[in-house]
Amino acid sequence: MTLPLMPKATAVWLIDKTALTFTQIADYCGMHPLEIQAIADGEVAQGINGYDPVANSQVTAEEIARCEKDPAARLKMMPVTTHTPKKQKGARYTPVAKRNDRPDGIAFVLRNYPQLSEAQVIKLLGTTKDTIQKVRDRQHWNSANIKPRDPVILGLCTQTDLNAMVNAANERLAREGRAVPPPPQIEADEAA
Repeated sequence: MTLPLMPKATAVWLIDKTALTFTQIADYCGMHPLEIQAIADGEVAQGINGYDPVANSQVTAEEIARCEKDPAARLKMMPVTTHTPKKQKGARYTPVAKRNDRPDGIAFVLRNYPQLSEAQVIKLLGTTKDTIQKVRDRQHWNSANIKPRDPVILGLCTQTDLNAMVNAANERLAREGRAVPPPPQIEADEAA
C-alpha cells in the first residue's frame, strides 16, 4: 500500500481536524495505533505541523466523511497522477568526458546499421553531418584512434532509442521496396 506524503504530519492533521479513529488513521498513515494515540496525547510529534492530505490531493473530503460515519471503513488514497515531462527538442548535451567517445559510436552505427540515415544518426548521437562525413571518409582529426564501440555502452544513447531508430529505418526501407539488412553480428572481441 502506498503511504501519504509525510505520514506523521498527515496523522497530526487527521487527529486535529477529523473524527477518524486511531486505527483508521494508523492504517492510512502506515503507523501503529499506539503511535497515533501518543501523537494525540501530545507525547510524540509536538513540533510537527499538520499536513493537509485533502488540499494536497491524497484523499478526498468525501472519503474522510465516509470513514467518519463507519469506524470499520478504511481511507483509500486517491490515484497518484505523476506528470512526466516531455522530451525537449533541440540539441542534446553530451558531457565533456563522453565527447571523445562520440566518433567511436558514430563508427559503430555506420558499420552495423547502414540503413540509418544521417538525420537519424544526428538525432540519436547528438552529432553533426560534418562529423559523420569525416568519420565515414576517415578524415576525422583522430581517425587513427577511432575504434567502433557501441554507443549504448558509451552512454551516448539508450538501447530503446537505438532500437526505435533501427526499426524506423527498416520500415522506411520496406516501404521503399529495398532489402532490409540482417541484424549485425556482435564479434567475440566486442562482447568482451
